[in-house]
Amino acid sequence: MRRRVLCFALVALAATLVSAANPFFAMDNIARGGPEVAPAMLEELGYDGFGGRVPDEAMYPAITARGLRFFNGYHVIDFSPASPAPNEKLRAWIVAMRGREVALWLAINKVAGPDGKNYPPSAKEADDFVLTQLRAIADFGAAHGVKVALYPHAGFWLARVEDAMRMADRLNRTDVGVTFNLCHWLKVEGAERDPVPVLRAALPRLRFVTISGADTGDTRAMGWERLIQPLDAGTYDLAGFMKQLRAVGYTGPVGFQGYNIKLEPRDALARSMAAWKTMTAD
Repeated sequence: MRRRVLCFALVALAATLVSAANPFFAMDNIARGGPEVAPAMLEELGYDGFGGRVPDEAMYPAITARGLRFFNGYHVIDFSPASPAPNEKLRAWIVAMRGREVALWLAINKVAGPDGKNYPPSAKEADDFVLTQLRAIADFGAAHGVKVALYPHAGFWLARVEDAMRMADRLNRTDVGVTFNLCHWLKVEGAERDPVPVLRAALPRLRFVTISGADTGDTRAMGWERLIQPLDAGTYDLAGFMKQLRAVGYTGPVGFQGYNIKLEPRDALARSMAAWKTMTAD
């Protein structure tokens, strides 16, 4: 009898662990409608939460009131000696998120160094200056319990996952991690590059992954309308990507990237949730 009870307990624990893997949230570029609409819609459709942005503070209470999680605030920043980071807008948001377990989702766009040079995407010559700015942001965030997750973005200085990993590794802090964005990976690296080695290398610092339906082929030449679609659309093997992601051991949050999708938000979110359930059913 005792053995049977233990067996049932282990099965229940395993089921809990499986169901807890990869919380699924929607970014604010598709979960639209503001505090009056988006939280109720996400709750109804079965999403675990929401990804917002700086400086919006209104969505946090609206999301959490529905029992959902506010995962992060997206922020695009430029670095230059004339405007040391963090700026006042970012400081105010970090203070407002104090103790709320919300991450700062940081995309580094333009970098102008102390020498006056504007650095192109991924230029390592800017690393030392960027690190001083990131350290200041991370220190301010740490004082208020806000961690940083670097967000690679095509065309930005921080364009590649390896750029984010290089910065995070050099800082070597537990409160600074990285993000893998599928649409930006396809735009920068191309569909032919295998993401698994990068995912595996990034795993110790991987805090978020974002996905979207996408087409395959020469993805570097494609526009966002082909790289960002509902999860049930496009020719890219998204189910295969998710299988690989789970195989490398990633159990963190996954976000639905819905930038510029022309469908009504409810339609795109409902279709994507149905596809998500199918992809992660096993």
